[in-house]
Amino acid sequence: MNVDLARAQFALTSIYHFLFVPVTMGLSFLVAVMQTLWHRSGVEAWRRLTRFFGTLLLINVAVGVVTGLVQEFEFGMNWSAYSRYVGDVFGGPLAMEGLAAFFLESTFLGLWVFGWDRLSPRVHLFCIWMVALGSSLSAAFIMAANSWMQHPVGYAAGNPPRLDDIGAVFANPVFLWGYFHVLLAALATGTLVLLSISAWHLRRAVEVEAFRRSAALAIAILVPLSIALVLVGSQLGVIETRYQPMKIAAAEAQWETCQPCSFSAFQVGGGKNDEDPQKVIAIPHLLSILATLSWNGEVVGLNELQAQYEQQYGPGNYVPNVFVQYWSMRVMAYLATAIVLLSLWGAWLLHRRRLETAKWFLRASVWAVFTPFIMNTAGWMLTENGRQPWIVQGLMKTADGVSPSVSATEIWISLAVFASLYLALGVADLVLMLRYGRRGLPEAETVREPMPALTY
Repeated sequence: MNVDLARAQFALTSIYHFLFVPVTMGLSFLVAVMQTLWHRSGVEAWRRLTRFFGTLLLINVAVGVVTGLVQEFEFGMNWSAYSRYVGDVFGGPLAMEGLAAFFLESTFLGLWVFGWDRLSPRVHLFCIWMVALGSSLSAAFIMAANSWMQHPVGYAAGNPPRLDDIGAVFANPVFLWGYFHVLLAALATGTLVLLSISAWHLRRAVEVEAFRRSAALAIAILVPLSIALVLVGSQLGVIETRYQPMKIAAAEAQWETCQPCSFSAFQVGGGKNDEDPQKVIAIPHLLSILATLSWNGEVVGLNELQAQYEQQYGPGNYVPNVFVQYWSMRVMAYLATAIVLLSLWGAWLLHRRRLETAKWFLRASVWAVFTPFIMNTAGWMLTENGRQPWIVQGLMKTADGVSPSVSATEIWISLAVFASLYLALGVADLVLMLRYGRRGLPEAETVREPMPALTY
């Protein structure tokens, strides 16, 4: 009971926190690009767009920081046994994230916010690029810690394990491909937010010249980005097939070993206690290609892996929730394909100079803002649910990581409190985003005041 409640609470805080992280990472980079365009061209529209989307960035940073802090405390509250066991390894990347990346991001964000017309243009531009770098580094350290849980490396065996090679932690192939995937997903999230808001204003013929620029920027980035996201996600699947075959077999509801393997685009059944799914649409050889990069590659089935794990680790159920795995992967993959098509549609309209008059594209772009959030959530459900019953793959089970001194009642109370607070924060964030997003661009500057002298 405590394990399920603790997992539910951590899932709530993690999923909610990751609604804001990719927006912050993506928008910080895009705001930096827009300010660079203003700095290089002197076009006033880029300055106004920078200020406008910079405000939306600040809103998400504020909420994201609050939700992220809760997770740090949860390791000591609900997962103290886990923290004691992996603290020597897991604590390193977390400390680096707090002392280096977050400090870098927050410091330069403050300089950027209060440095308008006070810092020199180049220094001010440097500040926003440091914010983008800090947010990316923050994700790197977190992903390094998470990837170690997926595929432990760089440690000396023992009870508890001891970190003896920090380089191996950051050279972990699960980390390298997973971090690259997260960066692309974050940039896609920020780009779709940029495109959606721009499309909303273009539909209403508000500040058409400026928002056409921001929409064009979003499409220019989204076309190669969306394609790269699909390709990197596919390669990450190959890496996980190598190190976490149970996760991939569950994502395909593949109970028996196959060679070659068809990809199930849609099926009925295949979940718990149902080992005979009906594949409504099966694409021959595609699963072999996606999982092994081979036309006739073998994918080991859940039943065979279960027998191997029982022999290696002892009796127990090592099969994760197949329903969650199967549909999380498809939601993520299908929406990623839809984004590719949307970006190509937008590129064609830009080429034909019909972007601001294309009503159906603008309408679709406004609603497309929801797709990256659904994809990001599905991706994390695929990643974290697929590791179960392990909290650290092959070393520690989730049931052994909970705090023995925390009761179910205490977890219920804290879960209810967190859910209520997060609901209030979510409503506040949505209201602020809608209010500032609909307000429009700040007024243009007709005369630029000289930068005041700094006094000490």
